Amino acid sequence: MFDSRHIRTFHEVVRTGSYSAAARTLGYTQPAITQQMKALERSVGTPLFIRVGRGMRLTEAGEALERHAGDILERISAAQHQMSAITRLRAGRVRMCAFPSAAATLVPEALARLAAEHPAVRVELQEGEPPDSLRRVVDGECDVTLAFTYPGLHEQVPEELIEIPLMEDQLTVLLPSGHPMARRRAVKLAELADERWIAGCLRCRANFLHECAELGFAPDIAFTTDDTLVVQSLVAEGLGIAMMPGLVLSFLVHRKVTGRALDPASRRQVSAYVLREHLEIPATAMVLDELRTVSENRVGC
Repeated sequence: MFDSRHIRTFHEVVRTGSYSAAARTLGYTQPAITQQMKALERSVGTPLFIRVGRGMRLTEAGEALERHAGDILERISAAQHQMSAITRLRAGRVRMCAFPSAAATLVPEALARLAAEHPAVRVELQEGEPPDSLRRVVDGECDVTLAFTYPGLHEQVPEELIEIPLMEDQLTVLLPSGHPMARRRAVKLAELADERWIAGCLRCRANFLHECAELGFAPDIAFTTDDTLVVQSLVAEGLGIAMMPGLVLSFLVHRKVTGRALDPASRRQVSAYVLREHLEIPATAMVLDELRTVSENRVGC
């Protein structure tokens, strides 16, 4: 209904008391002020000023508009400052979703770097595993998600999403420190065919079963849990062993647990996923840049 330029001019006319004074203040000609006020009156559908001798006064509609004009202009100014801050990356909000091992490693490092450079950029973190975490981006529930894929599973990614590869995460086997194979630098999965196993999330479990099937055996899965601390505790007590991503080695908390690489190496791809239009949002782009940096710095990735 309103043109913000007309509201600004109207507010100045009221403040200065005349079209000519407002024209001098705003740097317009008086006819330009007159045309703007006529256009504003057409928008509201009623006169805003009436002539009184050589001066003028506000109509009832003009008085009502003036009561709101200051607030309208303040809100417009605040919005302009906020948009400027966002586009210059001084502020902004990014909603991120990450799977647990990334949330415990890559994300804190990336957000610490971001906070040091751009403290007004707010990142809200939620936890989620693929494929659910990918759906959240498509449904608008988050702006960026960190997810992983296994090459042997041929997993489908929603076509709306853009993939930003971050790192290859080498898979490891968690063993009790006293296990005979814990003395090796790497272990062969086929040599562990008779072990009792602990399986993780659905996608990790599917890959684990696939790799075991490729080697001709079906693993004895005694426990299933998404909680890496629970996995470590079970392994520490000798209740089973587990195939885990290398990122988990960054936060092993049990002294009685040892991680060993697989031979031949087995890896998963860790990537960030966004909708294409989010790549144009400065705060989101900066978060992605920091994720790339910390991922590249990961030794052995």
